[in-house]
Amino acid sequence: MNYSNLYNNFDRMIMKSAEDSKNRSHNRIQEIIAFAKAACIHRIGIANCATFTKEANALEEMLQNEGFEVAKVNCKHGRVPFNELLEGYEGTSCNPAGQAKYLSDAGTELNIMMGLCLGHDMIFSAKSEAPVTNLIVKERAGSVIETLNDQK
Repeated sequence: MNYSNLYNNFDRMIMKSAEDSKNRSHNRIQEIIAFAKAACIHRIGIANCATFTKEANALEEMLQNEGFEVAKVNCKHGRVPFNELLEGYEGTSCNPAGQAKYLSDAGTELNIMMGLCLGHDMIFSAKSEAPVTNLIVKERAGSVIETLNDQK
């Protein structure tokens, strides 16, 4: 099979920018910043879980200090009553589709997910018009690495 047919020019631009910005001494945030600069990205979106507001604010400040415009939106955007989405559920629902729409309307060129719940991360990624990368995965209990290592 010719796998190169699976990639369009936009995919190739992402791959080139990622490769050109690779630095083994960078942490994930530094890597994202270097990638965004290599890709000539100016506007970055942050879609965060409300429990990661402090961290999202810190990331926003870091990105702004690097010269990026930042749009940030937490998961409770729009304060959607849960029972409007799923009958029988109470409280305020998370709104990953609303987060994606908000960032799209803000014109983001790259979106960073921070701690979105399982499922919500899938919806956000599917609905986002800009490419998405993950910075923080929400761990409810234990460590995925520990779980995988325990299987050896």
